[in-house]
Amino acid sequence: MSADALLKWKSQILDYQQKVRESKPPQQTALFDLAPNHCDPDRIDPLQLSVRSLSFWRMPADSPGDACLYFVVDSAAGLILYVGETCRSNKRWKGIHACKDYIASYQDLHYRYEMKTAVNIAFWWDTPTDRRARQELELSLILKWRSPFNKENWERWGQPFS
Repeated sequence: MSADALLKWKSQILDYQQKVRESKPPQQTALFDLAPNHCDPDRIDPLQLSVRSLSFWRMPADSPGDACLYFVVDSAAGLILYVGETCRSNKRWKGIHACKDYIASYQDLHYRYEMKTAVNIAFWWDTPTDRRARQELELSLILKWRSPFNKENWERWGQPFS
């Protein structure tokens, strides 16, 4: 991928994600006052979460971790690259994870063209503990943000880092 192609690819994703961020979701009216759903995908903005180093999984941990959603983001570009879910936050990235390869290729290409990048991970802890509910929320966020490293969006953005 050339430097121009990389910039164009990132620009298209950024344009889409910024439009999503700026648009207000449709509000459904109800006859009764309903408590807002804390697991509403429209209330979760991955770029507003605290980020951690992608090497977080190498740190010693006392437990396998907790259920969460996680987001791989390029903080320098303001891009959401990947959305995932796990029931063991401290173990998920210790094993084989295809996203690690995409990230390495993405970072290598930026390094080659001397482009700034800051790939980090952010966690959203207030997720359902029920696996099916957590996976449904994950999928809705993948489709909402159209994160390019998730296979559900490869047809739209291609697979330049596989």
